[in-house]
Amino acid sequence: MDSPQRPAPQSAPPGCPMHVGVSTPLYGEMFSADPGAVYDKLRAHGPAAPVELAPGVDATLVTSHEAALRVLQNPGMFARDSRRWAALNEGRVPLDSPVLPMMFYRPNCLFTDGAEHLRLRKAVTESLDRLNDNRLNRHVERIAGYLIDQFSALGRADLLNDYAKLLPLLLFNQLFGCPADIGDRLTRSMSALFDGLDVMQANEDLTSCLMDLVALKRRQPGDDITSWLIQHPAGLRDEELKDQLVMLMGAGVEPERNLIGNALLLLLSGEGGSGLRIEEALDEVLWNNPPIANYATHYPMQDLNVGGVPMDAGSPVVISFAAANSDPALTDARLTLSKGAHLAWGAGPHACPAKSPAQLIALSAIECLLNALPDVTLAVPAERVEWRPGPFQRGLVSLPVRFSPVAARTTRPVAGADTGSGGSSDRPSAGSETAQPYPQAAPAAGRAPQKKGWWSSFLDVFRV
Repeated sequence: MDSPQRPAPQSAPPGCPMHVGVSTPLYGEMFSADPGAVYDKLRAHGPAAPVELAPGVDATLVTSHEAALRVLQNPGMFARDSRRWAALNEGRVPLDSPVLPMMFYRPNCLFTDGAEHLRLRKAVTESLDRLNDNRLNRHVERIAGYLIDQFSALGRADLLNDYAKLLPLLLFNQLFGCPADIGDRLTRSMSALFDGLDVMQANEDLTSCLMDLVALKRRQPGDDITSWLIQHPAGLRDEELKDQLVMLMGAGVEPERNLIGNALLLLLSGEGGSGLRIEEALDEVLWNNPPIANYATHYPMQDLNVGGVPMDAGSPVVISFAAANSDPALTDARLTLSKGAHLAWGAGPHACPAKSPAQLIALSAIECLLNALPDVTLAVPAERVEWRPGPFQRGLVSLPVRFSPVAARTTRPVAGADTGSGGSSDRPSAGSETAQPYPQAAPAAGRAPQKKGWWSSFLDVFRV
């Protein structure tokens, strides 16, 4: 790390936007259409450059692989606790900004440092370590089959909204041990947050249903992540439990959706070659189209500089995993697509603790789909697919495909379910396959009963 003394203004490279205070926006159609061009422009000015994450939200984006590692691996100089965010504390950040849900402080292991981070992370990692690969794979296969049955007879589908988006949502309901009512509420609120639909209300709904889940699991523990967190020696309080579950959902659902969707696009477009294996497609996506493109926000603990770029104490420093992975300095690693060099899973004390399960989930989900629909093809040219706007994720708006219709194996569509998730509006009737039953939670006081959603419909099919 360079000297913490700020350099004189003339020390920045000629032409650097630092001279004139110009920030490059990381939102809008131009950025989502070709983020690589934006990263190239920023990289030309040094290892980091000023950007605007959303209107009125300024940050420094680290684009160099070496500089990214220096930030990620140096918790003594860069904190993750967003309560240090000076502009937010001073009222200079719009409180209705769409990026705030991804940046404001929650007492979970994503936004904590030091001993508190170690305590929370230990509870999370040791709970995740109890997941059995075979069991996880069975869950994915069952959910994948259920979702494929909803559209297999149609001969067409949107693999993003009908499949890649829903599969991790339902999987986390399974892993958390959600009963039908709580699972439907969890799916609706997380979908609304990811889609930016009334995020304040969605956040309230999410908090409510997770607190209900924690209360239920304290009374009736099960063989699930929620119960394991409750039983962990860290002794997490209810609020802490809720916030670890929020972190697991946020860090698992959105990246998983994008990893599955981006890999399917690569496989179906044939851009990686006709003989590309699923594992190879996943590696290529993690290198060239990482599901979370820019994140891991850090806050310098004092004024300093990195490679001549000044960084003020308490100002957001965002890591561009996408730009770091395409850093020209990584010539040898990129030629071989070395798994150990890319930063898609982060690095340092906050590196993703679930990269192995995440890759297993994506691999199994894609295998299930391609086995069930062997002649699936893109319904639009690959270059015409749309990408979602926003600074953090690299994800598709939709992935339309065609295939030969296939009869549903275990379910029959019945109109009338409330999906809350942007997918098909049909739900299945009860079928013959079975799964572990969950107790049905009563609706919270004052809440009107809602139509069945994806999770309760799934449980109707897979229930003893």
